[in-house]
Amino acid sequence: MHHIYHTEGIILGSKNFGEAGKYYSVFTRDLGLIYASAQGVRKMSSKLRFILQDFAYVKIDLVQGKDFWRVTSASKTGKLGGISKNPGTFAVVSNIANLLKRLLAGVEKNEALFADLMNGLTVLEKWKIAEELGSLEIIIVLRILNNLGYIGQNERLQNLIKSPFEENMIFEISESRREALREINKALKESHL
Repeated sequence: MHHIYHTEGIILGSKNFGEAGKYYSVFTRDLGLIYASAQGVRKMSSKLRFILQDFAYVKIDLVQGKDFWRVTSASKTGKLGGISKNPGTFAVVSNIANLLKRLLAGVEKNEALFADLMNGLTVLEKWKIAEELGSLEIIIVLRILNNLGYIGQNERLQNLIKSPFEENMIFEISESRREALREINKALKESHL
């Protein structure tokens, strides 16, 4: 008998396989980044078809297999439902998802990163001003890199990476935007990923 893991997660992306299956990259609260498969999910009769969508925040039940996790069931959480409806926020979330898939390796729980990411995406989902989406993306990426230990002790950025994620950070980034971009680029270069 296999143990069923119950957790919540953000679907970072998916790929089709076989006749009606999909592989998913899911950043979970309790397991970190995992790769899971779902058989028959592309069939019109599948109950999971409209739940397991890219960038959805879901409650998910998983069984660990030899190479992949397998999705046994999933349900919507009611959070982040509109994040992919706006083309601007969709592009930002897509960039963030690609960065996470690049930086996270293996099953490793990171609750601080998960909570910070959820707070950032919640602010992003509510944001309406298209010109400031880039600033929000910088803040979220900076905080991801900080949670993973890639950002050093830069005094000018401490307020952006240490304080709780709030909407007013969008105004704080304007004066340290160049410094933040420099730190992000340095961290990505040093990570060799």
